[in-house]
Amino acid sequence: MGAGHDHHGGIAHAAQRHTGRLWAAFGLLATLMVVEAVTALGTGSLALLSDAGHMFTDVLGIGMALAAITAARRAGRDPQRTFGLYRLEVLAALANAVLLSGVAVYVLVEAVRRFGDPPEVTTGPMLVVATLGLLANLVAFALLREGAKESINLRGAYLEVVADLLGSVGVITAAVVIALTDWWWADPLVAVAIGVFILPRTWRLGRAALRILVQAAPEHLQVSAVRDRLSAVPGVVEVHDLHLWTLTSGMEVASAHLTTDPAVEVGSVLAAARTALHEDFHIDHATLQVEPGESPGVCGRVEW
Repeated sequence: MGAGHDHHGGIAHAAQRHTGRLWAAFGLLATLMVVEAVTALGTGSLALLSDAGHMFTDVLGIGMALAAITAARRAGRDPQRTFGLYRLEVLAALANAVLLSGVAVYVLVEAVRRFGDPPEVTTGPMLVVATLGLLANLVAFALLREGAKESINLRGAYLEVVADLLGSVGVITAAVVIALTDWWWADPLVAVAIGVFILPRTWRLGRAALRILVQAAPEHLQVSAVRDRLSAVPGVVEVHDLHLWTLTSGMEVASAHLTTDPAVEVGSVLAAARTALHEDFHIDHATLQVEPGESPGVCGRVEW
């Protein structure tokens, strides 16, 4: 005997709730990305080029978030996709992390090459465009901040905007230093600082996405604690075949087999178990199979 509780169909998913803000951030950053790239090529600034590259990954990441939202909505109407396409946002976050890592590595390599013979850069346009980039990132930061708390995909775009915001500050600093002192090493030095700052954060995002894709238990949930709590439900004798995983951001899922005292009423055990998972661990999607203790052979155990 078993029971499942599914709230996915009624979820107002975080990314979907913030679609309007995503489109606004997408348009703003795409425009500034083109301006920064053209100006970087014209001025010869590696720092500004690195900032344009990071802004490109911002735009691409937000674009993938919007694509994932659209696909997830359409998949909701396909009965063969019983979990929808929520995992698309996790794949988008992973792709985001890979792309941003590639840009950061390229900038680091190019910066090291330039340290030997730093080229002259034109600081006037560099300063103006970097300031515009800073303003654009401040607006995008405000637009994405709320959604980043709920969605791993939005968190990826948000982290890139934060990094790009700091990158714009670095480019402005380099432009001012070069303009005042003619110290051309400021440009590749700032580019290196941006790359070093971004890489660890990018790797953490990629690790979080991979953890979801391999269906590891959520880091904030201890499997032993969930097992002990279910075992403490009145009437439960043993808990086995317990699995915990994350479908997508904010959607933890559990399945378990509960061996019960033959005298207890199955409905009350299921209700108490679901309540325990919800109140203690915020798990709202659980599939529980109840096996009365006097019914041997009901469950063929699978050791996964």
